[in-house]
Amino acid sequence: MEKVNVWKANLTNGLIMGLVGIVFTLVVYFFDLTFNKANTYIFLAISAVLLYFLIISYRNNHLHGYITYGQSVGAGVIIFLYYSIISSIFMYLLYKVIDPGLTEKMLAFIEEQMLKKGIPEANMESIMAMQKKIMKPEIMSVIGIFNNMVFGTVISLLVSIFTRKEGNPIVDSSTL
Repeated sequence: MEKVNVWKANLTNGLIMGLVGIVFTLVVYFFDLTFNKANTYIFLAISAVLLYFLIISYRNNHLHGYITYGQSVGAGVIIFLYYSIISSIFMYLLYKVIDPGLTEKMLAFIEEQMLKKGIPEANMESIMAMQKKIMKPEIMSVIGIFNNMVFGTVISLLVSIFTRKEGNPIVDSSTL
């Protein structure tokens, strides 16, 4: 049985996940739903379902129909690493090139949310000063990679419960 390079085998899967993320972000952006909290839950569901099918594809096309829980988690994390890089590059372009005013809209939205929660004015000023330092496309891209990797690891741990398929290596190796 030949050794499969998990990085190379999941590159296409990572690109698919990245393209789906970009399309989702563009749809949300064009319908002016960027600051809608429901988007997070919708994309969570889309990501979990898509990751399930991508790992199944990897299992069936590269591992002869069998995958351990660890291999499945590893493949999911690698897919999300590719996705995170693609997504962060796109987010940088969105906030820096496509719509540079989006950062100001986000800061206004954050301030509005703090007003609704009744945060004192003195605290709001310090929070907004910190937000203005963080809300730069370069910093948001780096933070995005980290956040997507944490999110992807958790999703991979959960999805891998359903994608693993372990066989008897003694019996199954003779049929390969």
